[in-house]
Amino acid sequence: MRGMKGNSLAFMLLLALLVLGKWEVKVVAVTPSECKEDRRLGTNACRAVVFGREPSPECCQRVRVTHIECVCPFISPKLAALINADLNRIVRKIKDCGRTLPSHFKCGSITIP
Repeated sequence: MRGMKGNSLAFMLLLALLVLGKWEVKVVAVTPSECKEDRRLGTNACRAVVFGREPSPECCQRVRVTHIECVCPFISPKLAALINADLNRIVRKIKDCGRTLPSHFKCGSITIP
Protein backbone atom coordinates (compact mmCIF):
# COMPACT_ATOMS: atom_id res chain seq x y z
CA MET A 1 0.00 0.00 0.00
CA ARG A 2 2.86 2.37 0.79
CA GLY A 3 4.24 1.96 -2.76
CA MET A 4 0.85 2.77 -4.31
CA LYS A 5 0.51 5.87 -2.14
CA GLY A 6 4.01 6.98 -3.18
CA ASN A 7 3.16 6.40 -6.86
CA SER A 8 0.03 8.54 -6.56
CA LEU A 9 2.01 11.30 -4.93
CA ALA A 10 4.74 11.10 -7.55
CA PHE A 11 2.12 11.16 -10.28
CA MET A 12 0.56 14.36 -8.98
CA LEU A 13 4.01 15.94 -8.97
CA LEU A 14 4.64 14.69 -12.48
CA LEU A 15 1.35 16.11 -13.65
CA ALA A 16 2.17 19.44 -12.05
CA LEU A 17 5.47 19.58 -13.86
CA LEU A 18 3.91 18.49 -17.11
CA VAL A 19 1.41 21.29 -16.77
CA LEU A 20 4.27 23.75 -16.51
CA GLY A 21 4.55 23.47 -20.27
CA LYS A 22 1.41 25.61 -20.43
CA TRP A 23 3.24 28.59 -18.90
CA GLU A 24 2.81 30.89 -21.87
CA VAL A 25 -0.99 30.81 -21.72
CA LYS A 26 -2.62 33.64 -19.79
CA VAL A 27 -4.04 32.68 -16.42
CA VAL A 28 -7.82 33.04 -16.21
CA ALA A 29 -10.18 32.71 -13.27
CA VAL A 30 -11.01 29.08 -12.58
CA THR A 31 -13.53 27.83 -10.05
CA PRO A 32 -12.58 25.28 -7.39
CA SER A 33 -14.83 22.70 -9.07
CA GLU A 34 -13.10 23.29 -12.43
CA CYS A 35 -9.72 22.82 -10.74
CA LYS A 36 -10.86 19.60 -9.12
CA GLU A 37 -12.06 18.32 -12.50
CA ASP A 38 -8.76 19.34 -14.18
CA ARG A 39 -6.80 17.35 -11.61
CA ARG A 40 -9.11 14.32 -11.89
CA LEU A 41 -8.94 14.25 -15.68
CA GLY A 42 -5.17 14.72 -15.68
CA THR A 43 -4.68 11.96 -13.14
CA ASN A 44 -6.77 9.54 -15.18
CA ALA A 45 -5.17 10.44 -18.52
CA CYS A 46 -1.56 10.32 -17.29
CA ARG A 47 -1.65 7.50 -14.75
CA ALA A 48 0.49 5.18 -16.94
CA VAL A 49 3.39 7.67 -16.84
CA VAL A 50 3.82 6.83 -13.14
CA PHE A 51 4.61 3.26 -14.16
CA GLY A 52 7.31 4.26 -16.64
CA ARG A 53 5.27 4.49 -19.83
CA GLU A 54 5.49 7.34 -22.29
CA PRO A 55 2.74 9.98 -22.13
CA SER A 56 -0.24 9.01 -24.29
CA PRO A 57 -1.80 11.51 -26.71
CA GLU A 58 -4.63 11.93 -24.18
CA CYS A 59 -2.14 12.64 -21.39
CA CYS A 60 -0.31 15.22 -23.50
CA GLN A 61 -3.63 16.86 -24.37
CA ARG A 62 -4.48 17.13 -20.66
CA VAL A 63 -1.04 18.60 -20.03
CA ARG A 64 -1.76 21.29 -22.61
CA VAL A 65 -5.23 22.23 -21.33
CA THR A 66 -4.96 21.85 -17.55
CA HIS A 67 -4.92 25.18 -15.72
CA ILE A 68 -1.56 25.59 -14.03
CA GLU A 69 -3.11 27.51 -11.14
CA CYS A 70 -5.06 24.35 -10.27
CA VAL A 71 -1.94 22.24 -9.79
CA CYS A 72 0.91 24.40 -8.47
CA PRO A 73 -0.68 25.11 -5.06
CA PHE A 74 -0.41 21.38 -4.31
CA ILE A 75 3.40 21.32 -4.67
CA SER A 76 4.59 21.56 -1.07
CA PRO A 77 8.27 21.43 -0.02
CA LYS A 78 7.76 17.81 1.05
CA LEU A 79 6.32 16.81 -2.33
CA ALA A 80 9.00 18.77 -4.18
CA ALA A 81 11.70 16.82 -2.33
CA LEU A 82 10.25 13.56 -3.65
CA ILE A 83 10.33 14.66 -7.27
CA ASN A 84 13.56 16.66 -7.49
CA ALA A 85 15.68 13.49 -7.83
CA ASP A 86 13.78 12.63 -11.02
CA LEU A 87 13.39 16.14 -12.43
CA ASN A 88 15.38 15.46 -15.62
CA ARG A 89 13.14 12.51 -16.53
CA ILE A 90 10.08 14.61 -15.94
CA VAL A 91 11.41 17.44 -18.09
CA ARG A 92 11.97 14.88 -20.88
CA LYS A 93 8.35 13.74 -20.52
CA ILE A 94 7.19 17.32 -20.84
CA LYS A 95 9.21 17.69 -24.04
CA ASP A 96 7.68 14.43 -25.30
CA CYS A 97 4.36 16.25 -25.13
CA GLY A 98 5.73 19.06 -27.30
CA ARG A 99 6.02 21.58 -24.48
CA THR A 100 8.98 23.64 -23.30
CA LEU A 101 9.79 24.85 -19.82
CA PRO A 102 10.99 28.35 -19.05
CA SER A 103 14.16 28.51 -16.98
CA HIS A 104 13.67 29.42 -13.33
CA PHE A 105 9.89 28.91 -13.51
CA LYS A 106 8.43 28.28 -10.06
CA CYS A 107 5.47 25.98 -9.47
CA GLY A 108 4.70 25.53 -5.81
CA SER A 109 7.97 24.51 -4.18
CA ILE A 110 9.67 23.36 -7.39
CA THR A 111 11.83 25.62 -9.53
CA ILE A 112 12.83 24.50 -13.02
CA PRO A 113 16.61 24.92 -13.47
